[in-house]
Amino acid sequence: MGDDRTHSPSELSQPSGLPEPLTPAGRDGLAAILARPERAVIALDFDGTLARIVPDPELARAHPDAVPALAALAPKVRSVAVVTGRPAGVAVRHGGFAGVPGLEHLVVLGHYGAERWDARTGTVRAAEPHPGVAAVRAELPGFLDGIGAWRGSWIEEKGRAVAVHTRRAEDPQAAFDALRGPLGELAARHGLIVEPGRMVLELRPPGVDKGVALTEYLREAGADAVLYAGDDLGDLPAFAAVDKLRADGEVRGLLVCSGSAEVTDLASRADLVVEGPAGVVALLAGLAAGVA
Repeated sequence: MGDDRTHSPSELSQPSGLPEPLTPAGRDGLAAILARPERAVIALDFDGTLARIVPDPELARAHPDAVPALAALAPKVRSVAVVTGRPAGVAVRHGGFAGVPGLEHLVVLGHYGAERWDARTGTVRAAEPHPGVAAVRAELPGFLDGIGAWRGSWIEEKGRAVAVHTRRAEDPQAAFDALRGPLGELAARHGLIVEPGRMVLELRPPGVDKGVALTEYLREAGADAVLYAGDDLGDLPAFAAVDKLRADGEVRGLLVCSGSAEVTDLASRADLVVEGPAGVVALLAGLAAGVA
């Protein structure tokens, strides 16, 4: 994209309160956001990034400082997008995003982009659900019982997807590993795929992921800079999308990992690793203070 600045982002000074990315591409992305925030999108996963991972996802709530930090930053950037596998309305409710002054430019891309909530209108738009999800939802309890995997695992209804959690099992990782193959076969029979996460296996429609959702939204927004923060395997497609957009010269970008000992793949791909949701919120507050 064209750039009318007289200095490249790498030549611009960085506010002292912000951490320095480890990679040249990340430093360039951060500098681009600081130089022209009105052309930047701040994109964030929800669970593990804005909210701590908890045993029961229904109890997850955004970090108490997340909404104030976003409300301070959002008016200064092109937009803020929360990109999540949760239903959009659930993320809005658990995040406390509705009706907050300063968050008029916030959108929630729920179900990996199949649903969209806009703060400006307060409404959700959604595509038609995949019929395989309803079929899997009906079959899954008996399926788990039949393979002896019911004990310690539990099902989360996600509307356009369904997830099996193993965090409460006696050996969560062993249960996760044992279920991955059988659930993959079940999903395939109904035209779905399995998306692994942090002690969770989500059965959902193919061709929908955070990378697709993020790429489409960035192009719609006309952004030429992006920060994307995530914590889990489901965020890898978004990381890959930003990498491709950077390589193609469409955007400058900063990839942030909300650090976790459970998922190392994301940290190895990130330009910057922070300490969980508290670290993400501190980064957002630093950006809000650092941009013009």
